[in-house]
Amino acid sequence: MNILLLSMPDSFEHMAPVAIRIPNGALASLAGNVDSHHHVSIADLILVQGRVGSTVARLVQELKPDVVGLSVMTFQRATAMKVAELVHRLRPSARIVAGGYDPSLAPEAYVPCAPIEFLVRGEGEFTFRELLRALEAGARPDTIAGLSYRRGDGFVHNANRPVASLKSDELRLPNRGARVLHGYTVLGRQADVVETSRGCTYDCSFCSIIEMRGRNFHPYPIERVLADIADSRNHGARSIFLVDDNITLDVRRFEALCEAIIESGLAGIEYVMQAMTAPLAEHGARLAPLMRRAGFRYVFLGIENVLESDLAFLKAGAKNTHRHAGQKVGNAAVTAIEYLHRSGIYVVGGLIVGSPDDTRESIEANLEFARRYVDWPYIQHPTPYPRTPMTDDFRRRNLIVDEDVAHYDGTTAVVGTEHLPPREVEFLRWRAERWMKLKHMPKACRHSPGFVLRHGRAMLQHTFVGSTWRSALGLEDERTVFGRFREHRRREREAATSVELPDYGAYAPAALKSPALTIES
Repeated sequence: MNILLLSMPDSFEHMAPVAIRIPNGALASLAGNVDSHHHVSIADLILVQGRVGSTVARLVQELKPDVVGLSVMTFQRATAMKVAELVHRLRPSARIVAGGYDPSLAPEAYVPCAPIEFLVRGEGEFTFRELLRALEAGARPDTIAGLSYRRGDGFVHNANRPVASLKSDELRLPNRGARVLHGYTVLGRQADVVETSRGCTYDCSFCSIIEMRGRNFHPYPIERVLADIADSRNHGARSIFLVDDNITLDVRRFEALCEAIIESGLAGIEYVMQAMTAPLAEHGARLAPLMRRAGFRYVFLGIENVLESDLAFLKAGAKNTHRHAGQKVGNAAVTAIEYLHRSGIYVVGGLIVGSPDDTRESIEANLEFARRYVDWPYIQHPTPYPRTPMTDDFRRRNLIVDEDVAHYDGTTAVVGTEHLPPREVEFLRWRAERWMKLKHMPKACRHSPGFVLRHGRAMLQHTFVGSTWRSALGLEDERTVFGRFREHRRREREAATSVELPDYGAYAPAALKSPALTIES
């Protein structure tokens, strides 16, 4: 069968496509683990923002897919449904499958979208492989663990599939050769993703991971990780994002991985990773220099918050507590950052502001911490993602003011605090972050001078969208600029994710010439 796998074009505000375009690693893993006689193609639609409809139409016309898979996060739900409708109109015979966080945690939301026939819940490699086998054989899908299938006015949900034990369950390497679109970059370097483990044993209230797969941690054998990195390099990657849920859960293993990267000659690649603060605070003296020698350049550090009261609400205190000789000695963030900075590693500071009891003063305290210590801010607002404990808490306190999940991207404030409305929380973050990002520009220039010379203006325009010479001279109120920023961002999102087709005229693909297939935006 011909298989087409699509990720959605919706992007995060903090990851401007001009500077960062990361592939969807899950789709490549799916492609690598289907039976070999299938022909699989992957298209990350973030690479064609503003041309989604025409790109999907071209791919459907050229590839004639029998099965189309959609990878969906919560804020991408509306776009995914539009893409599904478009695919169905272009090729009614194609079976459409949705997977990822949102279909796994909110399957009921997909009932109204009739073209989506199947949902893959949780890890998808084995479930998707078995679904394809069932479709080929004309067999019923009712025994496939982890699958939901449409029947009548809803979905039937089969039993959950147990999470894979990556040491013993045979998962083949991702099929990066299946990608049909190109242009993945991090600051001008060709980019890819690799995972070395899956899962986390903490229970942070804001996190969808444990809701999707439970509290567990499963690592790949290091030999398999090295083979994955080498395959990524062979496909042209010079920057690799290690996308593990919590790679620093096992510090000894992470140290062994760094040493193996060096010994295998793979340290010439630049690595980006996510990490907890506590392990780096405790082991950073030896770990940070080793990471630098292995090629790590940026670390997304899960600081979450610098106030004990907010960490308690986020259930993130344990992973951000610095302990020495078994005794608690304070928040681990500063110590972890200092170790990373000493080794020349940049810190992307992940913080969350806008918890229910936050005041203007508590938010400003976190913003001031970010100004002082982090290199690039990645500050988000608490977001009521499906089935997370945080969602229940906000709902009990009647603080959710926006139920449109298209806004659930982490940087649109959709919940208020007991003291501040959502728009004020978002304004405080926006006002501070612009200047933090500007402060990192000289470092980015030293890191990637050619890229910054070519794209620095576009990067600044993205950061300071809504600003004018009048606002720069202090002749306009900041809230006026903020209003323009929000309106521009709304229009930009609509344009980037539109699935409206251009007017092909006489050159329309044959599938589009039927009046029954008129495309609506």
